Amino acid sequence: MQQAPLIWTNVLLFSITTLVAVIGVPWYALTVGFGWFEISATILCLGYCGMSITAGYHRLWAHKTYDAHPLLQWLFAIGGAFALQNSALHWSADHRVHHKHVDNNDKDPYSAGRGFWYSHIGWMLRDYPGVEKPDYNNCRDLQKNRIVMWQHRNYLCLAIATNFGIPLLLGLISGNILGMLLLAGVLRLVLSHHFTFFINSLAHIWGSQPYTEQNSARDNGVLALLTYGEGYHNFHHIFESDYRNGIKWYQFDPTKWLIKTASWVGLTRNLRTVPEERIAQARAKMQLQRAMAKVKQRPNAEQLLRLLEQEYELLLARMQDYYQVKKQLLQQRRQQLVAQYQAVDFKQSYREFKQHLQQQQQHWQRLIGAFS
Repeated sequence: MQQAPLIWTNVLLFSITTLVAVIGVPWYALTVGFGWFEISATILCLGYCGMSITAGYHRLWAHKTYDAHPLLQWLFAIGGAFALQNSALHWSADHRVHHKHVDNNDKDPYSAGRGFWYSHIGWMLRDYPGVEKPDYNNCRDLQKNRIVMWQHRNYLCLAIATNFGIPLLLGLISGNILGMLLLAGVLRLVLSHHFTFFINSLAHIWGSQPYTEQNSARDNGVLALLTYGEGYHNFHHIFESDYRNGIKWYQFDPTKWLIKTASWVGLTRNLRTVPEERIAQARAKMQLQRAMAKVKQRPNAEQLLRLLEQEYELLLARMQDYYQVKKQLLQQRRQQLVAQYQAVDFKQSYREFKQHLQQQQQHWQRLIGAFS
């Protein structure tokens, strides 16, 4: 079977930059050395590229999870060119196809079903036939965005200017042009590429699936550390309209923190989140499915299955009661209905529903744990 033709521009780009990063950077570090300025500048450049992709390309433009001030969009557009991952329009078109046809080897541009190498980098090295090519029809909203279109039209010039110009400028400041070109130029680019590529590959292979098994996406806290919070991929694939990926306070998601902090100074607005109830229901549904799969192997399976279903329905009912009262409470706070908010009966009702839900959740976890 004849292989798909190579895309030589990409092959040469990835090959040359990888060789320089693997051989040239260590050689220079051993023979000349890098100072703290070069190292600090490289880390900042890496963060700028990464956050331009995660907060800009991904959560702002591909998924429209929030709205951003033009100033922030300009910063993301330039940083995205610096990251050298194609224009925001092209990137978003590919990514929307990926979400629509995830794991479909014939339509998903970087389907994990084709293996690690293909989903990580292989899909960019050959012109594979049959894979759906972006025609930007799924990004008509972005075609109305003047900043996105300006970057798309001038992408090549911007990519060259940033990838050579920024390291060169930093080198002039530090007095070490070659060292800065190697570190903030090449090594930063290689790391930025592969950190992003890990989401297409490892995040569909390695990790947990607490919310859905309908696709291969996984939650992985280790990958979140390398990808500015994008590692909570199982959550993202079922709740793609949420500006957060890590929804717990302890989950590492600096992209979420950037978006939220920017909202305090008016640089972002309309931050979209999925209702807490839907998230809790998705998690409980997955727990039920896994418990039922294990129970089916037991001799008294039919009785245990009925018990699980009954407890699951009761849990959903408790959730509905609790979140309904919580929603009313939040509405009252927003509307500053002090008199109603302070009403003893209402507050007592809220506490009771919360206690009922907590008790049912504890009972549910004990029941699920028995089948682990």
